[in-house]
Amino acid sequence: MAGKNTYFISDLHLGAKYMVDHLDRERRVCRFLDSIKDDAAELYLLGDILDYWYEYKYVVPRGYIRFLGKLAELADAGVKLTWVVGNHDVWLFDYLRDQLNMTVLKGHTVVETQGKRILISHGDDVGVQPTMYRFTRWCFHNKVCQWLYAGIHPRWTYTIATRWSNDNRTNRSPETLKIISKRAAVRLLDFSREFYAAHPDVEAFVYGHLHIARMNNLDGMPPVVFLGDWVSLCTYAVLYQDGQIELKHYEE
Repeated sequence: MAGKNTYFISDLHLGAKYMVDHLDRERRVCRFLDSIKDDAAELYLLGDILDYWYEYKYVVPRGYIRFLGKLAELADAGVKLTWVVGNHDVWLFDYLRDQLNMTVLKGHTVVETQGKRILISHGDDVGVQPTMYRFTRWCFHNKVCQWLYAGIHPRWTYTIATRWSNDNRTNRSPETLKIISKRAAVRLLDFSREFYAAHPDVEAFVYGHLHIARMNNLDGMPPVVFLGDWVSLCTYAVLYQDGQIELKHYEE
């Protein structure tokens, strides 16, 4: 039987080639999911859960078996699952939706949980983005581009995608990554202010994508939560039954 609290998690990047201990990380995520199984009413996965995923009509990528099995356990226990696709797991279609009775969302959405209205987003779809990034994101979501991509043999698409992901992470210095994240954080905070001005019934904002773990309490604003990641931080947020939201670090 499902519990009472709502959990938010993002940016696990399971299977990433730049993480040499990726299997140990997957096991740790599974232990976290075990720890909330009796406590969770809902679990929101806010994108980049898998470092790469392309879901063909009859075929899905190998791997992630422990993690997907653990999601199945939660679903069978009555936990409501919602996955907001990110820029790494954008090609999540109907497989997990149908197998796990999971809701799959694209883009930012206002949801109601614990009696609160919360805007959730991976974080790559809101605010003013660079032109090239907006074009790339459009290609990733375009049905024709997806159809053309699916026609290439997976041995090539998998290699291209995983190498691109690895280069984006490893060919940038830590200082550069911090600058990019800080700029993106400003963009998300600006968007949150503008959205709240038009929709004052929203009671919290929860984002992934930045790999920053931070609770922002701005003047006159509901909390804005940056979820962090499970590459190095192992952080998540929990919305309790009393309506309080907290950013936490998973410790075993």
